[in-house]
Amino acid sequence: MTDRYVTLTFERAVAAPVETLWQAWVTPGARALWSAPSPEVTVDYLSHATKVGERETSLCRVEGEPVVQVDAGWLALQPNARSVNYEVVSSEGSTMSAALVTADFQAADVGSQITVTVQLSSLAQEMADGYRHGFGGGLMNLSDLASRCMTIRRTIKAPVSAVWGAWVNSETLPHWWGPDGFSCKTRRIDLRTGGEWVFDMIAPDGTVFPNHHRYVRIEPQKRIDYMLLWGENGPKHADAWVEFSEVEGGTEVTLGMAMATAKEWAEAKGFGAEALGLQTLGKLARFIGAD
Repeated sequence: MTDRYVTLTFERAVAAPVETLWQAWVTPGARALWSAPSPEVTVDYLSHATKVGERETSLCRVEGEPVVQVDAGWLALQPNARSVNYEVVSSEGSTMSAALVTADFQAADVGSQITVTVQLSSLAQEMADGYRHGFGGGLMNLSDLASRCMTIRRTIKAPVSAVWGAWVNSETLPHWWGPDGFSCKTRRIDLRTGGEWVFDMIAPDGTVFPNHHRYVRIEPQKRIDYMLLWGENGPKHADAWVEFSEVEGGTEVTLGMAMATAKEWAEAKGFGAEALGLQTLGKLARFIGAD
């Protein structure tokens, strides 16, 4: 083996603020969208690591080839600056490689930049080319995704259990969802992994906006990943995720959306989607008496 121990470096400029790039890099819902390096590869996350010390497992599949398992975990998380993680790659019961992955983030004149350094030890076979393909394609996807992302964050002065309970209860969710002055009329609701919510959001002037949320994954009191469609079974508007984290004084809620196209991202920015999202979280806080 001529390439057993290597250090690989990848750099990518991103047309998004460093805070947005960071969220796209570390947030499980976003990583599930950009981590497959090419269309023939699928990545299925069996578990997610969101904090230092947690372990994450994913399966990479290519038709006609053995399934590859990746066990990983965060070793350091310095928001908007640096992350360090390990990953061990195996297939059919044999360990193929181990790596230390360091990602550095910098604000740039226009957008931001990520630099990823991989210290790789190949075991069963040379893995450098696989890592070049994986991170090369993955960072290209990350750059595209981050440029279409919006993230908002609010701390609600209530325990995670209370915030979560108001979000995943089919009786309470329609009462607070949407910006100030909006109401919801539910047609069908099933709040579980694989479930959906079909509803109309009604503006103060009576304008009706048909919505369809499809829930990809729900991890109790941690995270919800879902898709937003324009009306029942309509075209996809965005991939979205919401995370719930216990912090001093309550619960930090992070809501992220990756718009389906750059045009939709620009339109959403134009009509103030981030401010409207914060209004929605404000309604949630008032609903549970934690404003």
